[in-house]
Amino acid sequence: MEAISSPEVAYSPFTEFTNVLRSEFTKLRSVRSTYWTLFAAVVFTIGLGVLGAFVVPAHLQAHDRATFNATRLSLSGVNLAQIAVGVLGVLIITNEYGTGMIRATLSAVPQRRLVLAAKGVVFAAVALVVGLIASFIAYFVTQAILSGQHPAAFAGRQLQSSLSDPGVLRAVAGAGLYLAVLGLLGLGLGAIIRVSAGAISALFGLLFVLPIFSAAALPQSWQNTINPYLPFNAGSDIFKVRLDPTDLGPWAGFGVFCIYAAVALAVACVVISRRDA
Repeated sequence: MEAISSPEVAYSPFTEFTNVLRSEFTKLRSVRSTYWTLFAAVVFTIGLGVLGAFVVPAHLQAHDRATFNATRLSLSGVNLAQIAVGVLGVLIITNEYGTGMIRATLSAVPQRRLVLAAKGVVFAAVALVVGLIASFIAYFVTQAILSGQHPAAFAGRQLQSSLSDPGVLRAVAGAGLYLAVLGLLGLGLGAIIRVSAGAISALFGLLFVLPIFSAAALPQSWQNTINPYLPFNAGSDIFKVRLDPTDLGPWAGFGVFCIYAAVALAVACVVISRRDA
């Protein structure tokens, strides 16, 4: 009798990438730090805006009332939420290097760039969804609070904004986009440096130290040229309704911010293939 041979299963890059995506999503949701950092990002995004809605209008000076920006107040928590999202972006890869789990990951999937791509896709999707939900909740709750705040002090003028107002929908959605790309920047730095403390320090240096250094060490003419292109200054344009004359613009600034993340990830793709795990 002839032996019955089992049919060979054709290799499919799409199927392999899908399997790696599932594996990375399982790892992401099985780590306790994921829930804590995302919870912190949501609390910061919503809580700071809500707190501001109760406190800020009552303490505005007369000359500030005419330029009061309700959307900016609603999204003020993004400035703190970015810390949590950036840290999580770093930790999803540096934790594996720290524990040695990266060796098991790369043994199961020898295509190292495929692993990095899967981590990026999974994390960006999660960060985007969480960021969008938190931003829209913060906006609607803050606007609801503002609708009943201090009408006499503002001469009956409506404090809250509307999503149909120019730039408002783009700003609220842009906050979620900003957080997702920021997390990818953290992921890229984490893959390059591989040590949590070093990568987090590098990320915070890019976001917060560079503007301080520019203000302290550079002539004003240089600051005017360089500052709009710094990571946070460029990226934050996407969730602003009213831009300063020196700003690049919402989409141009966001594009520059995406370039920072893309460069970090490109360098990470190179070094992850050349260094030992």
